[in-house]
Order: sequence, then structure tokens, then C-alpha cells
Amino acid sequence: MTTKNALIGLWAHASIHAGAGSSVDGVDLPIQREGHSAWPCIFGSSVKGALRAKAEDKLGKDNASIAFVFGPDSSSDKASEHAGALLVSDAKLLLLPVRSLTSHFKWVTCPALLHRLVRDAQRLGLKSVQDITLPDIADDVALVAGQNAADLFLEEYRFKTQFHDLSGLTALIDKLTGVAQADLTEQLVIVSNNQFNYLAKYATPVTPHIAINNETKTVKPGALWYEETLPPETVLYFALSAQRCRAKDTDIKAEQILACVTQELFGDSPYLQVGGNETVGMGWCKVTVVEA
Repeated sequence: MTTKNALIGLWAHASIHAGAGSSVDGVDLPIQREGHSAWPCIFGSSVKGALRAKAEDKLGKDNASIAFVFGPDSSSDKASEHAGALLVSDAKLLLLPVRSLTSHFKWVTCPALLHRLVRDAQRLGLKSVQDITLPDIADDVALVAGQNAADLFLEEYRFKTQFHDLSGLTALIDKLTGVAQADLTEQLVIVSNNQFNYLAKYATPVTPHIAINNETKTVKPGALWYEETLPPETVLYFALSAQRCRAKDTDIKAEQILACVTQELFGDSPYLQVGGNETVGMGWCKVTVVEA
């Protein structure tokens, strides 16, 4: 079956809470994470739901193309007739903004994330994306694009900076995510996989929330919970693959299915709201589309 692919970059302009439900530790509402690495992510079901919500808002819930692209509404009597023709992957982390004593923040990544980006891009048919060559990185070293001999502080960790030519990498990230290459040159930092693993687990914001009694204007007893989020400036990406429409007696090609998302949804409004707390302004991302 013919498949048409695209890579979608998400640049968070607000905090994102794609929730994983309740938790047994001190965070009542944690974010979604990969099971094997514990790196933050947004599950494909959440991304697909966000895409469908935008399509329904823009085109109307009764628009026939929504069922062709995403599948019939699961609560309707047509839910079992056919599946949607759009395949949506998890949104994977690429750049994590981390507090720094030497800058307002740094975009931090690691070799494992970068190599995974290359593999995903090549699988989608982005043949211009070449593999990334990086030197071995010790746990106390951070690769930077600028020739700055000063030590770097990320959270409570101190790193020795090592200059490395990252111009090819910053150009690639600029193309795939829309983050300006000049900003990346100034703020991009590559640390070892081990150090990034710690930052990905413990450098995400955890915010306390309370509920107020509207009559007394005091905190309701027991109404305190802690919510984890991905901070603004987080950069993620996900893959879209489109196939021919599966509905009977309907001949809509894969190119048209993909265009329903990349052009009709994002052509004049390259933004997507993902996760919860939309009514308090969370979850808004700038979208960049790169088709194979």
C-alpha cells in the first residue's frame, strides 16, 4: 500500500501537560513518559486526539473527510466500518529547556535523541538527513556550538564546555522544527546520555495547585495537588504516515489524506494545542511540517 509521510516538529510556546493519570510518588499528576527510558513524550493517541479536535473545530464535526482521515467516531454506529487512513506516532523529545546559571536557559539534548531523530527522518524518506557524528562525551563535559571556555551550570551540575562544530546539526533542527539556527548556536548543549537521563527525570517543572472556596475565599481542605509539565520552549517531533482511504466505495489517495492535515489544518494556522488545561492557556505549540 502506498504511504506518504511527513515529519512534524512541535515547538512549545506554553507549558504542556499530557497527563499519565495518577502516580504513587510525590507528583499527583505526572506527564507521559517512555516506558524504557522514562524520557518525556506525548503518546500517539493524545497527538491524534489533538489533531482530530483541531479538524473538528475547523471543518465541523460532521465533515466527511474527518472520518476518512481519522476514522469514524468511536461512539457512533459506524465505528467498526473502517479505520482511519492517518498513522500518528508518539511525539518524541528532541530538545529539553533546562535552567542555567550562565544563561536564561539552555536547550539540552544527547546523542541518543539525535541518532533517533536521524533514524526516524530516514525511515520517513527524508533522504537529505544524514547521520550525525559526535565525539565521546564524558559525564562532566558538555558540547557547545560557541567557543566559550567558561564552565556551564545546568540545574545543580557543573560541566566543562567543549567546542564542537554543530552547524550541520543546528541547520537540521532549524529545518525540522522551526527553531532559528542563530538561537540554537547560542543555546544548544549536548550532554552524555547518562546526564540527560537525570535531567529528563528531575528537571521538569512540578507545580502545586489549590482550590479556593468561593464564599470564604480560603483554600478548600485537602484541595492540594502537584502537577508536572513540560516547560515552554520544549521541542518535540512526531511522524505522520498517510495511506489510501479505507472506506468502501471511496477513492481518496494517500497524498490527499496527508494534505488534509499538513495543508488544510496547518496551512494558514501552524499551531496545535496538545494535552490538558487548555482553558488556562497550556499546550500550545508551533508546528513545522517537513514532507518526504
